[in-house]
Amino acid sequence: MCSLGLFPPPPPPGDVTLYEFNNALVCGRLSEQLPLAFQSQVPDLPVLSLPKEPLKAHGRLEPSARPPFIHHRESLWKRCLSAWRDAGLCGLLRELASAEEEGLQWLRTGSSHALAVCRWLSSLHGSLFPHLSLTSEDMIAAFSQAVDWAGCTVRAFAWHPHTNKFAVALLDDSIRVYNSNRPSSGCAQVLSYPGHSPVTSLAWAPSGERLLSASPVDTAMLVWDVSTESCVQLQWFGGGGVTYLAWSPDGSKVLAATPSAVFRVWEAQMWTCERWPTIRGRCQTGCWSPDGSRLLFTVLGESVIYSLSFSEYRGEMQGQVGGSKTASIVADLSETTFETLYGEERIGGEVHSMVWDPTGERLAVIIRGHPEGPGSQTAVAVFRTRNSPVFELLPCGFVRGERGARPQLISFHPCFPRGALLTVCWSSGRISHIPFFFVSALEPRASPRRSPVPVVGSVREQPLFSEL
Repeated sequence: MCSLGLFPPPPPPGDVTLYEFNNALVCGRLSEQLPLAFQSQVPDLPVLSLPKEPLKAHGRLEPSARPPFIHHRESLWKRCLSAWRDAGLCGLLRELASAEEEGLQWLRTGSSHALAVCRWLSSLHGSLFPHLSLTSEDMIAAFSQAVDWAGCTVRAFAWHPHTNKFAVALLDDSIRVYNSNRPSSGCAQVLSYPGHSPVTSLAWAPSGERLLSASPVDTAMLVWDVSTESCVQLQWFGGGGVTYLAWSPDGSKVLAATPSAVFRVWEAQMWTCERWPTIRGRCQTGCWSPDGSRLLFTVLGESVIYSLSFSEYRGEMQGQVGGSKTASIVADLSETTFETLYGEERIGGEVHSMVWDPTGERLAVIIRGHPEGPGSQTAVAVFRTRNSPVFELLPCGFVRGERGARPQLISFHPCFPRGALLTVCWSSGRISHIPFFFVSALEPRASPRRSPVPVVGSVREQPLFSEL
């Protein structure tokens, strides 16, 4: 089993990670450039700046709250439409119950009774799913893949799988799709849906034709057709919402985590799913191997990485998820102390987010330190991986930003031909692109290299039962 104790020490304070070469991360000063031989191999990626001030947090209206700026000289149907857009069904019923137009006594009475039923159901739902009583900001902080939600504007980030296009979920609960050649708000498409906020996760389909969005408040995932700005709901009952999405690179499956101790894996042909109860807590994050045969995931409150394998069904069995019933622990990221020339450094703890590069040979993990522990820090750990013929997970090194900067979000570029390209969003506001130069195992090599030791023989089996 891989652990942080096998990693090389982190870079010295003041240095930043520049690139990877010969299976080692190279660090240097922030002002240093890549070697001339590498500069032409890294694309010119745009830097998107989204200031916090122009964006207004939408938030969720409480059941007793009333939209403050609806002009009551407007017609009833216009006020109802505005109330539905701002607060959903409860807002619509409140507007009808308080309508002052004559001859609508029956409508006001019926709406008042229906509103009372909605409030009772809402209180019952809140007792079953305590996260629904959180404010919008607290809910984002709990479920976002961003480490420090208060310090950033972007809730979620997703590269388009084929073009230099990306989607972001912002502070005002809007989803914007940008063309990276012209990253301005004037050319962005804005997607929104009543009751679907706060948005905490986005996932592009590998074909690039569909975009999934998820909210802890909405039990349905939304499947967007970005070209028409329309969506279809994928509804289920139970779980209390959707907190995190991950579409497998082969397009066959979707991981959907919930606020409770259960996650689902959907197959993307018939859109059926299997339910996977976890052992101790909710699924925090997850990522897929390129062929969709393996899912790596973590559980809130634990410092280990789990692995689930999936079978491919054909013929009459086609349309089934095919997940194994046993999860293997493949990495232990418990806190480790590194003795360096500059003193002790402590790294380790819970895994907050995790991404696997398109070649399946690099895994990047954001590890949250212990806030109470002196010297503990949030860090990005990079593993070298291989999924076949046996699963291998080996240490590569730690990624460090400028002094005082903490990693917030990580993402791999979908089309980097020279290995892998990791994008890191830092708490300082800087976005760095770190190239990992290596020859993929799928390509022919000039000379064989030493094969790493597989970890298959040292994994621990953990019972994890699937339910249809």
